[in-house]
Amino acid sequence: MRKVKRHPVEGPNALWQLYRTVSPWKGVRNFIFIQFARYCPVLSLKNAIYRRILGMKVGEHTAFGLMVMVDVFFPELIKIGRNSVIGYNTTLLAHEYLIKEYRLGEVHIGDEVLIGANCTILPGVTIGDGAVVAAGSVVHKDVPAGAFVGGNPLRLLERKSPEGADPEGK
Repeated sequence: MRKVKRHPVEGPNALWQLYRTVSPWKGVRNFIFIQFARYCPVLSLKNAIYRRILGMKVGEHTAFGLMVMVDVFFPELIKIGRNSVIGYNTTLLAHEYLIKEYRLGEVHIGDEVLIGANCTILPGVTIGDGAVVAAGSVVHKDVPAGAFVGGNPLRLLERKSPEGADPEGK
């Protein structure tokens, strides 16, 4: 179960009421820096933007692939451990704006986590240390430490170990 806080709204849908919940200037500023970081090939510069400007918690040696999209309005709710890899074009969301409510939830990604390309991480989930998320997955629930998961809906996948195989592939 995702850990999100629900905020009911009345009147137009929650997205129409976005700027009652977050400053438009924060949104514009974050958008500009996120777009720069998405295309930036220098990992240390990306991490500096995420940490110092957007307020994310990013561990040492964590790498964001090109085109990763972090939450524009609530990036400070994203926490990623050390030595993790966030794959190309992955989206990390800390908010959802729905019809009658909006939801906010922290995203916790552990140490040495590998997230494949084109994944979507929804608000309120925790991905445990050493987990692997297959490319193209939608993470809508917590992922235990060391798990290999994938798909939509997300499910536990079996890891195949090449027992007796030559480590050099011969």
